[in-house]
Amino acid sequence: MAYYALKRLGAVFLILIIMSLVIFLSTHALPKNTAAMILGHYSTAETQAALEHKLGLDQPLRIQYLRWASGVLHGDLGDSLVMNRPVAPILWRALANSAVLAGAAMVMVSIVGLSLGVIAAVWRGHSTDHAIAIFTYLGLAVPEFYWGLVLILIFSTTFHLLPSSGSGSVSMGFGRYSSHLVLPVITLTFSLLAHVSRLTRSSMLEALDTNYVRAARARGLPERQVILRHALRNALMPAITVLAQNFGFLIGGIVAVETVFAYPGLGQLLVYALQRLDLPVMQAAVLMMTATFCITNLAADLLYGWINPRIRYGGGVD
Repeated sequence: MAYYALKRLGAVFLILIIMSLVIFLSTHALPKNTAAMILGHYSTAETQAALEHKLGLDQPLRIQYLRWASGVLHGDLGDSLVMNRPVAPILWRALANSAVLAGAAMVMVSIVGLSLGVIAAVWRGHSTDHAIAIFTYLGLAVPEFYWGLVLILIFSTTFHLLPSSGSGSVSMGFGRYSSHLVLPVITLTFSLLAHVSRLTRSSMLEALDTNYVRAARARGLPERQVILRHALRNALMPAITVLAQNFGFLIGGIVAVETVFAYPGLGQLLVYALQRLDLPVMQAAVLMMTATFCITNLAADLLYGWINPRIRYGGGVD
């Protein structure tokens, strides 16, 4: 287990090195001069050259990358070209907001998605199974921003029950703070339910048809115990992979939802940087998204052994 964890950590570190190169080169392959984009169309060649020298953009790309990578390793992500502030505090604040939103959504997706998947498997072929399939596929078929706009129209504009934007503050009280999370969390949950519930249903159907489940029923165990202790425990493994991937998506891919609800998270920060061509912020945000996705997938792999002790890393299943 320890050897496997170290090997996977090494792979994650290698992926981050490769992605840092890709991110750095892609942001420096923009069709326009960075200094010209910052200063505007009416800037002169002399002012552009002075800004390039100040930012170190006139040095070779190899030197620029090494300086940037060295700063990242030491926690220095540079300074924002637009806000004229260090990137690190801005990034951590945005990441914390996204983590709260993603964590709340993951709790909802895990509880509701797994429950719907188990219910659909137990009632396979019945109207309940079909109703769950239709409900979850609606979330998959319709874009997140559409559901966000619908929820804002109903709960904010029409009935004035919930705020439509912002993140609130803990100092406002837990009730008012959590009210800002309700609509974005519902939007994210609805868009991810289909992945978790349908995969859980398929895994549960396979588990319910296995010999050990038949043996548990033959011993006269209650059906609830057969489903939750014997079938669900083994059906959880594929669902964990999807949940981990969804968490990486929630941290790094909720740009649309955070934009619709004007939620100050990592996705909204990336949009802000893209609109203003703030290269240090763009680089830091994308690198953080990559790191989050890699770490969540590593966590999912390590959880396999806890859920199913029969797994021996590097040696398959006993």
